[in-house]
Amino acid sequence: MEEGAGEAPGLGRSAASKDFRFYHMDLYDSQDRLQIFPEESTRMRREGVQAEMTHEPMRGGVKVKAPRDLGEEVDELVHLYGLEDDHELGDEFIEENTPRIEVSEYPSYMMMGSEQRDWRLTGEAAQGEDLGFMGWGSAGQCQDLREAYRYSHGRASEEYECYVIPEEEDEEEAADVFCVTCKTPIRASEKDQDEHKQHEVTPLSKALESAKDEIHKNMYKLEKQIIEMENFASHLEEVFITVEENFGRQEQNFESHYNEILETLAQKYEEKIQALGEKKKEKLEALYGQLVNCGENLDTCKELMETIEEMCHEEKVDFIKDAVAMADRLGKFLKTKTDEEISAQPDFEDQTLDFSDVEELMGSINTIPAPSAPVINPQAPNSATGSSVRVCWSLYSDDTVESYQLSYRPVQDGSPGKEQTEVTMTVKETYCSVTNLLPNTQYEFWVTAQNRAGLSPTSERAVYMTAPCPPIIKSKEIRSCEEAALISWESGNLNPVDSYTVELTQAETPGASGVTESVVGIPTCECLVQLQPRQNYTIYVRALNVGGPSARSEPATIHTTGSYFSLDEHTCHPRLTVSEDGLTVVRSERRGPAKEPVPSDAQFTRCAAVMGNLIPVRGRHYWEVEVDECLDYTVGVAFEDVPRQEDLGANRLSWCMRHAFASSRHKYEFLHNKMTPDIRITVPPKKIGILLDYENAKLSFFNVDISQHLYTFSCQLHQFVHPCFSLEKPGCLKIHNGISMPKHVTFY
Repeated sequence: MEEGAGEAPGLGRSAASKDFRFYHMDLYDSQDRLQIFPEESTRMRREGVQAEMTHEPMRGGVKVKAPRDLGEEVDELVHLYGLEDDHELGDEFIEENTPRIEVSEYPSYMMMGSEQRDWRLTGEAAQGEDLGFMGWGSAGQCQDLREAYRYSHGRASEEYECYVIPEEEDEEEAADVFCVTCKTPIRASEKDQDEHKQHEVTPLSKALESAKDEIHKNMYKLEKQIIEMENFASHLEEVFITVEENFGRQEQNFESHYNEILETLAQKYEEKIQALGEKKKEKLEALYGQLVNCGENLDTCKELMETIEEMCHEEKVDFIKDAVAMADRLGKFLKTKTDEEISAQPDFEDQTLDFSDVEELMGSINTIPAPSAPVINPQAPNSATGSSVRVCWSLYSDDTVESYQLSYRPVQDGSPGKEQTEVTMTVKETYCSVTNLLPNTQYEFWVTAQNRAGLSPTSERAVYMTAPCPPIIKSKEIRSCEEAALISWESGNLNPVDSYTVELTQAETPGASGVTESVVGIPTCECLVQLQPRQNYTIYVRALNVGGPSARSEPATIHTTGSYFSLDEHTCHPRLTVSEDGLTVVRSERRGPAKEPVPSDAQFTRCAAVMGNLIPVRGRHYWEVEVDECLDYTVGVAFEDVPRQEDLGANRLSWCMRHAFASSRHKYEFLHNKMTPDIRITVPPKKIGILLDYENAKLSFFNVDISQHLYTFSCQLHQFVHPCFSLEKPGCLKIHNGISMPKHVTFY
């Protein structure tokens, strides 16, 4: 321990590292402790001054130190050198059983200048003075004290070779298995206990994967349910809007009719009041005139009575004179006819009110006119599936509608004598999803509105189209290399579609619904897709038209490891047979003349050969052919327009390796334009590797079993070439492709 502390490289950075040592204080008592540094008079003076400042007694020139706990000394050092915020020290405490380490005083020869300074000064004094130790300074002291403190706590820095390792607490063993019965993770040692002995357990990783799969399935179901609920909520919202619009129009209709009735009643009221006033005025005026006449006659009668009474008191002579005149006056007055009948009777005439027009208005409230013709909307994008289509229409008036009648039929293709059946259905909303339709087919729709008053005129006819059927990928015809893949498919629809979309998903994430890449707007049933090397892809194809996309096709898998191709049966000679997987060609023995089918322009007629469909991508392509040592065969490459009436290698359009076996001798030829180099092959290959290098315009052949290079052609590949295979005698050739290129091939 002593030697390790002295050789600690953490302190070796200072100039005084050779004389700086740590010693375990428990090894020595206070009297026998080693004197590490020499005593000098300057140190005595320094300690005397310090004793006077701290009032400590001096005995024989030696300061008598009071016993101090190591924790107090360390805390004093921490405060002295400003180590309170050091994250290395933390909040650790010194225990009694911790090994104590004493840092000896610096010798006098390490001080600079004639005046020696005490390293136990307070922090403020240390900052105010220049502690000029040889290469140390205050920063060096802090660093070494940190190292000493870490060392005393068993936490030496990474530069120490020896240090005290504190005893670590036993960590609890992590759970590594899962109890299926209890549904809780446990440790492997617990599965044999009584609590879990009879329970079903499984590795924790497997249980985790199972739980993730279950969560993914539930999430998929939840997403599906969310979509269904969103569609249902959308449907409810549309119904809600339709009901609100219908009742809103009905309320407006009622309000309009009732306002009209109130206006009519008010008008009749005014007319009746005016007629009554005129009648009242007429009667009152007649009665008033009659009353005035009656009053005048009464006044005349009273005047005559008074005059007659006065005449009766006169003398006879005067009486006779006045009586004659009064008699004449009375005769004239009495002859005047007095109208004693009332001209206007007080009885009121029967004022019958005519409310027939009001009743007509009241009846018109419940009389709704027939609605106008609806307006059918054009087909919206992505509004159809392969068997259904969503039709929408609207009203440009405030008509009240109780229901709609939607009719449709397939669009006639113009063929005479073929009538399409019409279908009519009644709906309440301004939309309808029509089902049970044919895929990729056009239908014409029209709609009428109806209420209690009758049907509206028919709307104009609109043509809707269902989505196409899913395409059918030709998995056997897929060609690929490490950078691309050529995919072909069948439309699966009688009518043409607008375009196709290819979707690629990496196969490393099974069950993933995310699409890694999509290629859209493909006009034909074939697409060359750029891919990443050494990956596995799952391919889907969709067809699109104005109605929307079709459902996904059945998936196809592509491996971008090496080049993959299959044999083209259209080029196969009639005597050859291609296996179902398209990777084996067989020539069987035939006895007697056989009736062969008439060959097509693409078939080989002279040599029994067949070509492969290599992807038209430049780069390096490698494949292998498994052969029989006693078999006569030819393998190589040729342009697509190579003459079918000639042997392979007999023209400038093919480069081949030919093998012939006769009398236990093997003959190998590398043919191009009927020319071959003089090459001897001592080890007959059982598997031939073929490397086609477009970049360097080379074609190389290898003996795969012994990694031997056989021959390399320098070719002028101005077009794409295809693998070709020929069998001159009965036998078979088996092609191995979609494999990685061997290391010995990469050098050529």
